[in-house]
Amino acid sequence: MKARAATPARVDPLFLLPSRYEDRTRVTPIGALVSGSRAVIEGEVMVADVIFRRRRALLVRVSDGSGFINLRFFYFSRAQQEGLARGTMIRCVGEARRGPQGLEMVHPEYRRLGATPEKLDDRLTPIYPLTEGMTQGRVRVAVNKALARLAANPAEDLLPAEVVQRLHLPTLREALEFVHHPPVGTSLSTLAAARHPAQRRLAFEELLAHQLSLQQLKQRVQREPAEPLADAAGMAPRFIASLPFALTGAQRRVLDEVEHDLARDVPMMRLVQGDVGCGKTVVAAAAAARAVGSGRQAAMMAPTELLAEQHWRSFDKWFRPLGITVALLSGSQPARTRRSALEAVASGEVQIAVGTHALFQEGVVFRDLALSIVDEQHRFGVQQRLALSEKGRRGEHVPHQLIMTATPIPRTLAMTAYADLDVSVIDELPPGRTPIRTVVLSEERRAEVVERIHGACREGRQAYWVCTLIEESEELRAQAAEETAAQLAEALPGVRVGLVHGRMPPREKERAMHEFKDGKIQLLVATTVIEVGVDVPNASLMVIENAERMGLAQLHQLRGRVGRGSQESSCVLLYRGPLSALARERLATLRDSNDGFEIARKDLELRGPGELLGTRQTGLADLRVADLIRDADLLPQVRSTAETLLRENEACVAPLAARWIGGAEAYGRVG
Repeated sequence: MKARAATPARVDPLFLLPSRYEDRTRVTPIGALVSGSRAVIEGEVMVADVIFRRRRALLVRVSDGSGFINLRFFYFSRAQQEGLARGTMIRCVGEARRGPQGLEMVHPEYRRLGATPEKLDDRLTPIYPLTEGMTQGRVRVAVNKALARLAANPAEDLLPAEVVQRLHLPTLREALEFVHHPPVGTSLSTLAAARHPAQRRLAFEELLAHQLSLQQLKQRVQREPAEPLADAAGMAPRFIASLPFALTGAQRRVLDEVEHDLARDVPMMRLVQGDVGCGKTVVAAAAAARAVGSGRQAAMMAPTELLAEQHWRSFDKWFRPLGITVALLSGSQPARTRRSALEAVASGEVQIAVGTHALFQEGVVFRDLALSIVDEQHRFGVQQRLALSEKGRRGEHVPHQLIMTATPIPRTLAMTAYADLDVSVIDELPPGRTPIRTVVLSEERRAEVVERIHGACREGRQAYWVCTLIEESEELRAQAAEETAAQLAEALPGVRVGLVHGRMPPREKERAMHEFKDGKIQLLVATTVIEVGVDVPNASLMVIENAERMGLAQLHQLRGRVGRGSQESSCVLLYRGPLSALARERLATLRDSNDGFEIARKDLELRGPGELLGTRQTGLADLRVADLIRDADLLPQVRSTAETLLRENEACVAPLAARWIGGAEAYGRVG
């Protein structure tokens, strides 16, 4: 059972599910133990001594006639030492490993045996995730008491009986009895795969709880009215007509969906997802133009100052000819500049505000905010998104919300992970964009790559060199960005080399990125902080070191930093061999495809949703039992069941959310 981290103090013991199981139904002779194996042993204490070497330790020698083993305890009490006196019979469970004096177990679980033979476990033994101060024994006692309560109160089964029967699932009691006490003969590999009906029942219920919470959030938000944006001034069509390029079919389709929402009197809650470079920003700008054309204000929030400034420059260039004022709000602005911008936003002189999370902080007041736009949704929590929306509350009316993400995910997953949002997809790139050529090379060919960069810089082009770590690590054997920058500066005389990493002061980081954008730096050595970065059309070459260590979605995002100009662009994936089969498959996928949706699908298949979605953008990243990929076949039934319960049996929604989500069920509460 792939149970995730949980906090026993906050989780009902019934739903603190085992992270793995052990077979303690038989005793292994000490003489038959193999190093690295976990086993149950029984034997007599031959000697117990406190030794002082590198660390103080209690060393207990145990024999069963077939062999000897040492038990080593670094943390022990006098009472424990006295209880392990010579001649005491004990039963231990632990991992046998090689020690200085033969096989040993370090801090095994054990208990003393009396004169009467004690029965062995007749079921597989659950091993629970623990927090400080908890022990396996205490958790097992709490679980057994909870199971006894459940047997006496089957009403705790919150799923309607017809749902359980239709899906051929066991009852809650049957499912929990099984996962906490699997019978002997249950395959450990079957349990690890989590495909047993008992495990599927719990996965279904957990997915249902999250789905219900997100749908309730959407219902709560949409119960509050929004003011329709009619765009009487015709600003949106004027904006589109002024663009020096035509919208793609996908952009027009998504913009139609957005405009349909904005014309209604319920708040839009729409996610626009699309690949790097598909033109999401233009769609957002058209929506902002509609708000302005309706006599209202719009705000756009980006995760970094650099990206916010880039959006501000784009918006200012597009909207200035139309007489629309766009202001930038960020945390590092000089006090006078920021104060002036705040006053202009509050008075309505500024019609569109672009900024970082500074937009929703105290002191920022909008005259009439009708539309909040959030870029790179996975960099913000849902609460931050709704905090910005709260800035536009006027009496009972709330603003419309447009959310954007450059992490394309399959539709089934999107409908589950973003159940509080309507999802639009821009699945077409603007014409004329040259696909990025991707090559996979061993780091043994590093010198060739350096020479290639030299040639590109001599021709007036720019390049990125991405490192995975800031500092050297023997364990990971990854090149440090600082060391790499120094090496490349030495190897490339005449090339101006810059450096950006996450531990630099923000102003230094921003300055380096600006100098790169302005062409003052030719080669930018960076960590993955540039994953969400600025447009540098002249950058046509990217090298990613230790590419085998990164996920596909992140590699694809990084690769999207090049290929933004007219010249052919390349991405070199440098790897350190030998490659695992998984790493080889990841790199081959990226080399063979520029399609973000296909890459995201493969990333989900190889790594699961947690890393792709990010840990903060959805409560689904915290699933304890369910797995969105493994349990994808349950998702259609989860959605239809959620709709039925919300319509016909809303009383069970809150208890389900409390059971699986606890205090986190208020995804959308601003705090």
